[in-house]
Amino acid sequence: MAKPPEQVSKTRRRRPVWLDLRRTGRGLGAMLYGGLASLITLTITFWLLPQISSDGRLPIFRLVVLLAVFSVLMRWILAGIAVLIGSIGVLVGGLLSQFAVVYLGITVDPGVDLHGGVEAPVLVSIVMSSISAFVGWVAYAGSDDAYVAEVMRVVHRRARRIQPAPKTGMLIVQIDGLSAPLLNWMVLAGNLPNLGGWIRDGDHSLQTWHTGVPATTPASQAGILHGGSLHIPAFRWYEKETGRVMVTNRARDAAEIEKRMSTGRGLLADGGVSISNNWSGDAEKCELVFSRAALPTSRSRGYIRFFSSPQGAARGLILCVAEVIKELHQARRQRVRHLVPRVKRGGGYIFVRAITNVLLRDLNVSLITDELVKGTPVIYCDFVDYDEVAHHAGPTRAESLQTLEGLDRVLGALRRIIEILPHSYEIVVLSDHGQSQGSTFLQRYGRTLAEVVDDLVDTTKEPVQAVGKSEGWGQVNAFLTELTMRRSVAGSVTRKALHVKTGEVELGPKDCEPPIAPDEQMVVTASGNLALIYLATTPGRVPLEEIELLHPKLIPGLATHPGIGFVVVDSLAEGPVAIGAAGVHVLRSGRVEGADPLTPYGELAAASMLRQAGMPHNGDLVVVSRLDEYTHEVAAFEELVGCHGGIGGWQTEAVLVHPSRWVLGEPPVGSDAVHEVLIGWLENLGQRKDQREPVESKVEA
Repeated sequence: MAKPPEQVSKTRRRRPVWLDLRRTGRGLGAMLYGGLASLITLTITFWLLPQISSDGRLPIFRLVVLLAVFSVLMRWILAGIAVLIGSIGVLVGGLLSQFAVVYLGITVDPGVDLHGGVEAPVLVSIVMSSISAFVGWVAYAGSDDAYVAEVMRVVHRRARRIQPAPKTGMLIVQIDGLSAPLLNWMVLAGNLPNLGGWIRDGDHSLQTWHTGVPATTPASQAGILHGGSLHIPAFRWYEKETGRVMVTNRARDAAEIEKRMSTGRGLLADGGVSISNNWSGDAEKCELVFSRAALPTSRSRGYIRFFSSPQGAARGLILCVAEVIKELHQARRQRVRHLVPRVKRGGGYIFVRAITNVLLRDLNVSLITDELVKGTPVIYCDFVDYDEVAHHAGPTRAESLQTLEGLDRVLGALRRIIEILPHSYEIVVLSDHGQSQGSTFLQRYGRTLAEVVDDLVDTTKEPVQAVGKSEGWGQVNAFLTELTMRRSVAGSVTRKALHVKTGEVELGPKDCEPPIAPDEQMVVTASGNLALIYLATTPGRVPLEEIELLHPKLIPGLATHPGIGFVVVDSLAEGPVAIGAAGVHVLRSGRVEGADPLTPYGELAAASMLRQAGMPHNGDLVVVSRLDEYTHEVAAFEELVGCHGGIGGWQTEAVLVHPSRWVLGEPPVGSDAVHEVLIGWLENLGQRKDQREPVESKVEA
């Protein structure tokens, strides 16, 4: 990835003539391909639709040229007025411009006629976009790389005018939910030619790191980006002081949590950019970040390019429909084949999958490319495609693995873009956690954990349950929240359409934050196979001895339930203890009575649970589900076949793929340790203003 020093010097040498000719040939080839694709698209459109006709073949060829010219002009216009119309204007204008281009082309070409009313150009544009998307899909051997190819062509055109950055930068790509055992298997199978090729060739090394508990994106990213994972005990939790359930992918909660943990010197503090993440990493520029709930700025070339390009948003919307159809087919196939474990795949998840696997992926590529071209010192972007599909299909099912293959193509494209640029970047690929599979707690035992708790406690009200069915709503809600907060016509219309007054948009499952009344007695929050139980009316952390007095059946009932592996609770005598069906493990001293309930969960389980027990706002009781001895399957307290959040199975085995010349000592344990490693590497590249001695890791000569 890193180029020799002579390639990144500030003085650019004149390129030889043969290289200019090769560049010209590439440009001509791209033009010929685009013209041929447009010709095929138009021919099929004329054949299918009675709303458009021509006097012969020549007008169709003429229309191909006109559409190409008008498309370029429209993009220039959008780029020029982007500052005036803002991000939302670019979004809407980019979509409408496709209709305008078609209408102008047909109007100017005397040999082409439209038949019908005002709906004719709209219908023709939709059909043309659909056919164009299909032609591009066929041309790229069934992959979804049409937009990536267009980005590559743009970078080729701009490469000669780019001023090289003085230092090597770092691109950090997070593949959400990818476990180390699965990546190792995919590399051995040869299914990831790009990432797997880097590892096979010795260019990069694959390292496993243990996430600890909770194994969630917010906690891991809090550690990686801020070194502040101790602030997050789970994906969602209850705070007794305020009587609120905090949900980490909700904009206002994410903003409040980041204030608690930010020191101003996060991973991205010195000129870095955060893209599609939970947290900013103290980056000045953030795009689609939950804690900032903001769109890219109106001056972002990558954002404008995506929404104004025929291969960008217009094509993406068409492919979103195809992704919905694909999901419906794959879900039906699981039902017909009676695959177990499986969960119901429907509702809002279908549309979230379409957005994350199509629109968001291409938008992320465009935003990353824009920062690479600028020479941004460090870029961190989260691709959630695999995690979202694996939750509902299963982490090792075919459709989940296909998303990994798509992300591998993205990595290959990003590396090729870097090779074109005059400055240098190192690529680091990591994950925030893995996923564990299994039939859910409700499927196995016919009852939710909250219902089990209700039978074991003496209260006048049923426990309140806070669970979730999809993490992907966070990015959609961040997008819409930013829009509703704008003092503009678009903001006003959006607020009225979504019936919101405060500006915050919360689409998706409503059970992730149920209403909490002041007199609630028990609150149960679930994050994968980890659950936190709170005695809501008892202030502070309630110790074991007091729980036994208030609810004598609760702890024994949970510990002996066949769906529960162990329960962690603070005792006045010995601190946090893990209690299982046949034994107790004292976490601080390591003393074990009877059968150790933590043995099936690995040698780091005791340290992980002890650390989690000391977090602010942790539950009075921490419950972890069963772990199957042979299959290593867990029983999620949410309705997800692939889950993470607790411990057991592959969910705590995350990935760190880094340049082989960067030597790691011991495998990192916890996301805070990964943060220190990355900071050390940035210091080695000279990208930190507050250099430390000694750095965390060394680079081989």
